[in-house]
Amino acid sequence: MKIIVLGAGKVGAGLAEYLINENNEITLIDLDNTKLHAIQNRYDIKIVKGHGSYPGTLRDANAANTEILVAVTDSDETNMLACQLGYSLFKIPQKIARIRNHEYLSERKILFANQAIPIDNIIAPELLITEEIVNLIEYPGALQMAEFAKGRVAITCVKAYYGGHIVGYPINKLYSNLANISAGIVAIYRQGKLIQINPNTIIEAGDEVFFISSVAHTRAVMSEIQKLEVPYRKIMIVGGNSIGMELARKLSSQYQVKIVDTDEARAEFLANEFENTNVEIFCSNPSNPEFLAEEHVDKMDLVIAVTDKDETNIMSTLLAKKLGAKKSIVIVSNYAYVKLLQSDAIDIVLSPHEATISALLTNIRHNGVNSVHTLKRGSAEGIEISITGTEKSNSLIGKPLKKINLPSGISLCAIYRNEELIIANENTILNSGDLAIFFVSEKKNIKDLIKLTTPKPSFFL
Repeated sequence: MKIIVLGAGKVGAGLAEYLINENNEITLIDLDNTKLHAIQNRYDIKIVKGHGSYPGTLRDANAANTEILVAVTDSDETNMLACQLGYSLFKIPQKIARIRNHEYLSERKILFANQAIPIDNIIAPELLITEEIVNLIEYPGALQMAEFAKGRVAITCVKAYYGGHIVGYPINKLYSNLANISAGIVAIYRQGKLIQINPNTIIEAGDEVFFISSVAHTRAVMSEIQKLEVPYRKIMIVGGNSIGMELARKLSSQYQVKIVDTDEARAEFLANEFENTNVEIFCSNPSNPEFLAEEHVDKMDLVIAVTDKDETNIMSTLLAKKLGAKKSIVIVSNYAYVKLLQSDAIDIVLSPHEATISALLTNIRHNGVNSVHTLKRGSAEGIEISITGTEKSNSLIGKPLKKINLPSGISLCAIYRNEELIIANENTILNSGDLAIFFVSEKKNIKDLIKLTTPKPSFFL
């Protein structure tokens, strides 16, 4: 597949890395020669230096023969104009743009259509990360949740603690304890490393456990791995930007919410926005221990740091935890920081770039791929694929799983069939129409998985 990626920042470079491993033909456009050559030195990729919303630059990138344009520069306007040119001048079939400005997003139904600005798929990082945080608040104790089958099924990550019914016991005990629930252990990371598992594998305290279940049964499975936590009530949000404001809107009806922002004008704006609600607004330095003590941070069930500065987010939550806050969620953009923060000091570290790349991959991958979620801070993925074809055209259909050679590092977790979740075992047989959910720990083999699940070309004739 021929794909133009416009923007060699963290998202563009990360997306190019994912896609190049799947035998796509990638052209990367950016104004920064240093960024372009740094990526080209690592991957077999074509680069074009230039402004992505100039017709000449897109011609140099062979836009006329491109199947997908992905515009992820830091400028919403550049992304929108590039998609307009891709449609008007080059007839690019699929155009995807990252849009962050709420002013544009609030008018998306009118603005982003072929008769206006022709963008096929809008990726809004701030909305994605807000939804992810709200999900985690609804399930205290979950480190990550990735939804499949249109929100009916989830792969959830939790840390195993003593007090969970199956901690210190083999995985088999989970299935006997939850005999009437379809759920399965997908993967276990022990001391940061993926371990091989089977029904007799002992779950140890400290393990990061990924399991799959229907969303309705998520809490029941969590209770087997750790003692269920008390629902949050009091939440402090550090940062009154659009993420903090949208979070407060979504949470204010169920929780007591405080927003802290350092900018006096922004704090005043927020105070007007949240007048006559449960949301309190404060203008202060969130890393000031005296302020945090005065506002009883030790009574906070959760502190969420969402400012645009990683350092502020990290330091304010570390201090809040030290002063007694029970849990913390931190947004971190610098991937080097994400790797450093894998400790109990900060409970959950989220990356907008990972959320954005997941959404982009969901829109880019074809051949039956419905959704893609990056897991374990980008080292793994969950992929949902629609199984189509017949026994003659698709080698997966009609065979038990034990007779199928899945690529290395890829396992079939479950299938969703007729509104029923079926946990995969060696005797599971795939049918046409099934939604198959895979866990991928070796992402380089995704191209082989997609090839395996795609029917032979004769099926479409």
